[in-house]
Amino acid sequence: MDAPLEKIADPTLAEMGKNLKEAMKMLEDSQRRTEEENGKKLLSGDIPGPLQGSGQDMVSILQLVQNLMHGDEDEEPQSTRIQNIGEQGHIALLGHSLGAYISTLDKEKLRKLTTRILSDTTLWLCRIFRYENGCAYFHEEEREGLAKICRLAIHSRYEDFVVDGFNVLYNKTPVIYLSAAARPGLGQYLCNQLGLPFPCLCRVPCNTMFGSQHQMDVAFLEKLIKDDIERGKLPLLLVANAGTAAVGHTDKIGRLKELCEQYGIWLHVKGVNLATLALGYVSSSVLAATKCDSMTLTPGPWLGLPAVPAVTLYKHDDPALTLVAGLTSNKPTDKLRALPLWLSLQYLGLDGIVERIKHACQLSQRLQESLKKVNHVKILVEDELSSPVVVFRFFQELPGSDPGLNAIPAPNMAPSAVSQERHSCDSLNRWLGEQLKQLVPASGLTVMDLEVEGTCVRFSPLTTAAVLGTRGEDVDQLVACIQSQLPVLTCTLQLREEFKQEVMGTAGLLYVDDPNWPGIGVVRYEHANDDKSSLKSDPEGEKIHAGLLKKLNELESDLTFKMGPEYKSMKSCIYIGMASDDIDVSELVETIAVTAREIEENSRLLENMTEVVRKGIQEAQVQLQKANEERLLEEGVLRQIPVVGSVLNWFSPVQASQKGRTFNLTAGSLESTEHTYVYKVQGSGVTPPQTPSGARTKQRLPGQKPFKRSLRGSDAVSETSSVSHIEDLEKIEHLSGGQDASEANSPEWHPGVPTPPEAEQTGALQDRAQRLEDDCPQMRKPRSTDLRFTQPVNSHL
Repeated sequence: MDAPLEKIADPTLAEMGKNLKEAMKMLEDSQRRTEEENGKKLLSGDIPGPLQGSGQDMVSILQLVQNLMHGDEDEEPQSTRIQNIGEQGHIALLGHSLGAYISTLDKEKLRKLTTRILSDTTLWLCRIFRYENGCAYFHEEEREGLAKICRLAIHSRYEDFVVDGFNVLYNKTPVIYLSAAARPGLGQYLCNQLGLPFPCLCRVPCNTMFGSQHQMDVAFLEKLIKDDIERGKLPLLLVANAGTAAVGHTDKIGRLKELCEQYGIWLHVKGVNLATLALGYVSSSVLAATKCDSMTLTPGPWLGLPAVPAVTLYKHDDPALTLVAGLTSNKPTDKLRALPLWLSLQYLGLDGIVERIKHACQLSQRLQESLKKVNHVKILVEDELSSPVVVFRFFQELPGSDPGLNAIPAPNMAPSAVSQERHSCDSLNRWLGEQLKQLVPASGLTVMDLEVEGTCVRFSPLTTAAVLGTRGEDVDQLVACIQSQLPVLTCTLQLREEFKQEVMGTAGLLYVDDPNWPGIGVVRYEHANDDKSSLKSDPEGEKIHAGLLKKLNELESDLTFKMGPEYKSMKSCIYIGMASDDIDVSELVETIAVTAREIEENSRLLENMTEVVRKGIQEAQVQLQKANEERLLEEGVLRQIPVVGSVLNWFSPVQASQKGRTFNLTAGSLESTEHTYVYKVQGSGVTPPQTPSGARTKQRLPGQKPFKRSLRGSDAVSETSSVSHIEDLEKIEHLSGGQDASEANSPEWHPGVPTPPEAEQTGALQDRAQRLEDDCPQMRKPRSTDLRFTQPVNSHL
């Protein structure tokens, strides 16, 4: 496409190339629009409406397609994996447009052209991937080629299948052998396409004692074949893996080929490692795939080509059976499926194809070599020299176990402890994979769950590097991100058991075991009215946990706190996130317990306040009524008459004493105001209960965040002096508290009265405390205050 389009003689082809170039430029430029431009888009483009009678031009139609493609970017974040469609991508897309144009030619020209395209593409693929004298079937669905191969095998082994149909299969049931490491759903797809019952599938286990955990057990397969033959079944086809879907391991294809030739079984090979057949050096296990009966290739992801079909290469001499099986077709339009790949292979050339596959393999080797130097990372690879897939997992060495085998527990460990350790590592690896995907989106990582190893992270550049444009710098960044996250993973895993023991040893807290949470742990506060046997929602508990979550987030610590339902329960609890090595778990648990207890007590105080105030008002009304009756008896009835009472009060005034009542919210009782009027100070009342506080609450240095462990060594002197300062402040507060109490029950001090010795001592200590606070602001301690509120209920009429 570097040549000018004017040199093309056919004006339709020139116009097609020009229109495609302009259309792709318009659609790709839309990804670089700003948010302000996105806000100006017309909403009418997304609303279905009637077909316009006058029609629309090409620009308007492409604008509609653009809005449909990128119209949801404001609502949902765009995926970080954007396929890198370069010049080779435009060539592949042009193939679909050319296919529609070529189909309009006359039959003779169309036949010659499609035959040439099909033969060229088949020849190139067979030479690139070392599959001599093979035929090719191009298909959109990757599994479709295998289904057609199974149909060909049935026609080859059952001569009367075309005439008798399923009756032949009923008398001698065919058997298709699949590896236990095969992609899930493959066997069910084959049975649905072929109309076979599920018992026709045979799942071959992988090695469990020797060799790879993802390689097919050849000895066990031979035993299964012999058993099926003795039962009157027909071993039909074996699907081997040259790179399993999970970890990229390759079966012993050479040994499997010998076994298939011995029993007349069709051998089909599939997997991502088949791409390495295009390289100069190929491992012996993958090279044996060139001798199989058929193989499925996916050059689109390997080369970064969009909308390119998959290819199934096979060897068969009977064209009639291949036609019946659907591997060949007389329709020229079916042969045009190879056109996008035909154009792309010519554009890239042999060197370009080999270079892309080689680059992906080098990325895998680069990551393998780097991860070998990283502690607490286990690599699950079969052949470190040639495997293009890297699967790794974070692990923590179990006590008494082999450091290299995380899956093998110590003999003296209980099964429950091993299971708990496995779940803990799985959740941490899931968190690690998600973090790495966000930090290095060009790596194309995927998180998967394996049956034996657990949750792992997979790096498969053969399927993602060409599409995402992965470079060596991205691999180095990935390794750096792994190293930066390992301390957090290691410390979190170590603190989990300590956190569990602290929670279980703290009254009022319940440890919640959630294996899917990657943080320190989950805890729930059990309030007084909590029904532990019920799993229903708890409004009071939700209120307490919501306040607790707010208080914990206000501390601005390095920890993250979230609230969610307990696993298999609707009760609220607090989820604590990842932690670093300097977290004081005991302080964390104690803070949670104390804060939750304060919230519960404050909540109860507010709930009871209404009832207390109501009862106090009723009692005050009764006492006021009694006071009015006493005043009536004391003054007499005549004084209550307006005119007579005024005359009597003028001749003989009544000396009434000041009487009043105050309502103490803390004690919930009425008290006399005589002490207030006589001594001009409010009464002492009942001392309120102190706010609960942890026994381990410690003083923090300036800038130190909560839950940080205390520094050792150099800070010993400062800690000692801090303790003495705190003792002095407590002594001052004790003396000042005693003075306040004495002042509350005695007249005020007047000028000229000698100052007591206690007052002189208190004043000296207060001056010393003020100097200490000025020198050490971090040692300031809030003074206790009286929480009682007094309010006069009534005064004399």
